[in-house]
Amino acid sequence: MSSAIQQLIDIGTPITGAVSRGSRYYLIGTNTLNLPDGKHIVYLRRRFLPQPEGFSALFLHTVVEGERLDIIAAQDLGDAELFWRLCDANRAMLPEELETVGTRLLITLPEGVPGSSNA
Repeated sequence: MSSAIQQLIDIGTPITGAVSRGSRYYLIGTNTLNLPDGKHIVYLRRRFLPQPEGFSALFLHTVVEGERLDIIAAQDLGDAELFWRLCDANRAMLPEELETVGTRLLITLPEGVPGSSNA
């Protein structure tokens, strides 16, 4: 494997300050690609959608006409910028994938936070 390809897949260091704390990329880390001409390109590492088993369900939300994921996140999670948590919990890369009228969204606790057994 070439060193450039290896650099692309190596685990990077977490970024601090480059991405807001509420971002899905906050702890993803960066890598640096060192080009033959001496230039260095710093980039965010690839982020994969988490596995559904890592989420504890709270309730279902059915999308109605005119709703967007940021509006739903503000209503159900208290912060419009957390729309990406809805994407993660419902295995979607893009918010638009979940904004069809009638779509049932799983509203969950943050990934890895265990839910109550009597919820």
